[in-house]
Amino acid sequence: MLCRISGSALFNIVTDDRRKEVTKCVYEPISNHTVEQQTTTMNVEHEINLLVEEIRRLGTKSKHCNLSDHTDADGQVSVKFGVLFADEKCANLFEALVGTLKAAKRRKIVTYQGELLLQGVHDDVDIMLLQD
Repeated sequence: MLCRISGSALFNIVTDDRRKEVTKCVYEPISNHTVEQQTTTMNVEHEINLLVEEIRRLGTKSKHCNLSDHTDADGQVSVKFGVLFADEKCANLFEALVGTLKAAKRRKIVTYQGELLLQGVHDDVDIMLLQD
């Protein structure tokens, strides 16, 4: 059995099933790779939360939706990609806006047509916020 005692250590607890007692406890440090994965996940979640705030700030509530994969969109907040991309605050907040949008789309927090959005070509694409 493994148990975490503090954020930086993992202990392997070995028990004797017949006597229901601990026979040994071995310290195993957590690898840096595991800590880096947790930090990366938290950073992505933080960026997605910032993205949701910016979509709410810049977007408008729609009465209909053109997206084929999301037909019931009454009252959903949406913003054009060009508006989001050109906004100065967004430019300062997001190191990789398109990557953050893709991560949010994978988590079904936003939706938009296509897989990759490019400045200029996709300025009129609606980015729809799915979660309130």
